[in-house]
This record gives sequence, structure tokens and C-alpha cells, in this order.
Amino acid sequence: MKLQRKVYIDGVGETKCGGHTADFDVLGRAAALEALRASNITRPDMVQSAYIGNGTNGLVTGQTVLKDLGMCGHVPIMNLESACSSGGMAVHMAVRDVTFGLADVSLAVGCENHTLHMVPGTALSPAMSDIETVHGAVMTGKYAMRAQRYMYETGATAQDLAMITVKNRRHATNNPYAWFKGEISVEEVVASRVVASPLTLQQCCGIADGAGAGVVCSEAAIKKLGISKPVEVAGTVVRSGPYHNRPRDITGDDITEMTSAQLYEESGIGPQNVDILELHDAFTISELLYYECMGLCRKGDGLKFLRDGQATYGGQCVVSPRGGMLSYGHPMGASGTAQIAACVKQLRNQCPGYQVEPVPRVAMTHVTGGGLSGTEHAACTMHMLVSGW
Repeated sequence: MKLQRKVYIDGVGETKCGGHTADFDVLGRAAALEALRASNITRPDMVQSAYIGNGTNGLVTGQTVLKDLGMCGHVPIMNLESACSSGGMAVHMAVRDVTFGLADVSLAVGCENHTLHMVPGTALSPAMSDIETVHGAVMTGKYAMRAQRYMYETGATAQDLAMITVKNRRHATNNPYAWFKGEISVEEVVASRVVASPLTLQQCCGIADGAGAGVVCSEAAIKKLGISKPVEVAGTVVRSGPYHNRPRDITGDDITEMTSAQLYEESGIGPQNVDILELHDAFTISELLYYECMGLCRKGDGLKFLRDGQATYGGQCVVSPRGGMLSYGHPMGASGTAQIAACVKQLRNQCPGYQVEPVPRVAMTHVTGGGLSGTEHAACTMHMLVSGW
């Protein structure tokens, strides 16, 4: 989507991720209220549209979230479901409203509560009528196959995969929003319970509850609201996974490759210029594959990129400076908005204890959504953000 006028992220909000006794609407409302207050928005009618991303919590989620903020009756509230891409898609739609002049202020929220609505230990699967679901394919099993193939082709080891968990837990050590944090050894990661070989428990993201929110504004609204450090949206892309009923390279990810290529073209920013990246690290192998799919390094060089420290502080691009899904957990519909909130804070130098130095100027986010036979993913949403001062 070519942006027709400048668009900015104003205030952001997020909750801590983990297991919550508060339902999705309470979490979403807390994140939204934080974002609105940070944007100097004092009345519900100052917001001209609202998008709510949620994956599993039922009908009219947006109205349920925003009614106690006085927005029902004042704001058109639209609900989005695209599995793990739901929150990122909410931001995309808010940007679309602003760039095409349909609104000057739009609110995007992603929220989810699994704890109160799913049986513990339940695995997320593709669409219930999908042939892969019928035959018992769940996401962990599919990514385990990708890991096995990648290890076969590149010589990567279980210890290499475990390094990603170690890195991301270390990144999250001082992040108050992360669920899992602190030092963990490669040996501890490898020795944890096998879920789907070679992936062990500590190489899989925790299914979490949480919320994130962002206020998207035009340049005129930014000036009117008195925001001194808005973060500009340089690009936003949503794609659906291409279908093909033929053998394919499962160490690649066609939808991520296509989405990132479009984002680079439309934003005018290449992978070599990205300072920080929050990606869909639902499993350790995911991050390793995405280095290559997004062009941070050449095909086949992801392992070298990791081993050389290029994905951590001081490297070419700090991947998952907040700790990623492997540390935050994965609150499904909220993950995309939580990524946006985290990146905006990094660009504004607001992350004491885990701030990337020098302060980054360019951030990129990436979430995929859902599984479907014949595709790598049902959807992919990516954003490019730059500091606008």
C-alpha cells in the first residue's frame, strides 16, 4: 500500500504478557487507555475510527473492549480476526484510514486471553476444516519439520537453535513486560522436554494473554495534539499466503519473502538499513529462517549471521530487542500491536535497561497469521517505522 500522506504513530500502550485472570477486554482497555493518554486524547470523539485485533475470544470484541472508554456510539469500531496477524492488521487498517484521509486519528488495539478460554495444553492448529488439521498437524509439528530440514541442509545443530532462546531471554532481562527473562544456558534449552523433535519446550513460545495499542495520526493531528516525538510509518504491507499444491522449500517462507520485498520497495528502506526488528519467533527455527527470508543475510547464511552475533546488541540488526515471542509469550491477536509498542519505545529511547545503543532510527515488525494447507501462512503483516525528528 503506497502511503498517500504522512502517517505517524503517536502514543502506544501495552500490558505485561503472561497468564492473566483479567479477560481480553480488560487487557485491551488498559493498553488502549495508556495509548490514548500518551497521545493527549481526552475525549472519545477525538478518535475517528478504531480497529480491534483478536484471534479467539468471540464476537464483537472491539465493542466489548471500548464501551467502557465511552467510544460506542461515537466511533466506528471494526473487529479483525487473522489469527496471529490480527493485531498487526489492526495497525495496518488504522494507517490506511489516515493515509487516505478517512480519519486524522485512528486507534489500533490487539488483545487476547487464552487462559480463561482454552484448555491448558491445547495446541493451536490451522483452520478446523483444513486437511492438515484433520490429520493432526499442529504448528509445532510443522515447524519441527522445517527445523529438521534446515539442520540437514546447513549443518545447524540443536545447540545452534538453542542460542536463539538464550539471546532473546537475555534481551528481555530488564523488560518489565516480558513473561520469561534472564539467563538460561544452551544446555538447559536443549535438555528441556521435547515437544516435537528437535524443538524442545524452551524453544517454543508460551501461549500468553496480553494487549497492545497504538494511536495512528496524520501530520495535522500530531501538531494539534502537541506530540514532540511522533514515529513515522514509512510502510505497511498485508499479504495473503500464495497457494500451491506442489513440493516446496520449507526452509524458505514465500509469504514473508514477498511481504518484506514489497515493504522495502514501498518504504524505500532496505534490509541493510533496519536497526531493530521484531519478528514472529514463535519457535527458534522461525527466527533463523526469517533472517534469510527478509534479506538480512543471503540464503543459507542465517546460521553464520546468528553465530557471528549479528542479531544482537552491537550487531548488524538487533532482532527481538524486547525478547520476542520466546520471552514475551505469544498473545496471538495482541502480538502485532505489542511489537509496534515496543519498537516505538525503542525509537524514542524509552527502554531503560534494554535500550538499543545507539538509539535506533529504523524499526521493522513482522507477524504471520494462521496455517492453511498449500500455504506457508494464511496472512503476513509487516510495518516499517522511522524516527520523525
